[in-house]
Amino acid sequence: MEIVDNAIVLAVPGAMEAGLNTLLFWGALAFSLAVAFVITVPVNRALIARGKGHAVVHQYHH
Repeated sequence: MEIVDNAIVLAVPGAMEAGLNTLLFWGALAFSLAVAFVITVPVNRALIARGKGHAVVHQYHH
């Protein structure tokens, strides 16, 4: 999710230079997180279905 988020923010012209009080910053951030969510949900669902979820990977699964 972080890779997709960062790539989209880098791709939006001016987003890296935008200040925290600008609509460009918050709009680019919201857009990038929405796209990253859409991309990562199917991946996470597939990992969980295969028994490779977050808890299993970190050995906290009982």
